Amino acid sequence: MSAQPRVKPALRFGQVVIGPPGSGKTTYCQGMQEFLTSLGRKVVVVNMDPANEGIPYSCAVDVAELVTLDDVMENLKLGPNGGLLYCMEYVEANLDWLESKLTQYSDCYFLFDCPGQVELYTHQSSVKNIFSQLAKWNFRLTAVHLVDSHYCADPAKFISVLCTSLSTMLHVELPHVNVLSKLDLIEQYGSLAFNLDFYTEVMDLTYLLDHLAADPFFKKFRHLNEKLAEVIQDYSLVSFVPLNVQDKDSMIQVLRAVDKANGYCFGDLEERKLQAMMSAAVGADFQFSSTLGVQERYVETSGKSVEEEMMQL
Repeated sequence: MSAQPRVKPALRFGQVVIGPPGSGKTTYCQGMQEFLTSLGRKVVVVNMDPANEGIPYSCAVDVAELVTLDDVMENLKLGPNGGLLYCMEYVEANLDWLESKLTQYSDCYFLFDCPGQVELYTHQSSVKNIFSQLAKWNFRLTAVHLVDSHYCADPAKFISVLCTSLSTMLHVELPHVNVLSKLDLIEQYGSLAFNLDFYTEVMDLTYLLDHLAADPFFKKFRHLNEKLAEVIQDYSLVSFVPLNVQDKDSMIQVLRAVDKANGYCFGDLEERKLQAMMSAAVGADFQFSSTLGVQERYVETSGKSVEEEMMQL
């Protein structure tokens, strides 16, 4: 007697939230969970980070029930980096556990809060394989890659971030949205060499190289930096969406970029709620124009457009 064919699970949408340690992934998941809930989406947050402690959001599935970094480090005598690699390999080897947890939730939107170790998304294959398996389970996911916006204030670090973002995009192989997080704190790290649009749109990087050449330490690495800039521009894939979690306009901008990337379509009810939020007065939970205000202050300070700044270099 032949076995019954396996029923394909219903289509489910969501985000895998990735990025370096301290980039604001957990805060983003908490803010996005609250924001989507206010729009009427049924949200399920999945903690995929075995080192995540004191989770501030309502977590439906927690990988710590399967494996934790502290246990791996203690029992296998591994350091934090090696221990985290082992944890994700262990999750990959026990995907049936993850599937059994996720099948409990239907007709939901998923947020996967992922570990922060960069190597997991640029070299090691466990996380990539987990994402591929989620796709086979009929998940339509967008990788939301968070990068701390303070890197914009340092040209050398910004080029490094661009290389990391590009490498992650190519390795993870998912629809991808790069996000400059903590935009409300960017002024604490000094003035930017260019208007904020220069960094979000990743315009001609040769102008950024001129700033690096003015630094005696980086002057001798100009040729290397030029080649890195050429690689980034030749692929022409990296751009950023600015984000301030406390700004509803900023959250809508990121959400629409994510929904466009994975094909999620707004329902009529949700669209009406979005329009109502956009037209409402400033509330206690969000500062409507804070993101725009940060950008405008840079324009006012310089008194010049990006093109005018470039012409003077």
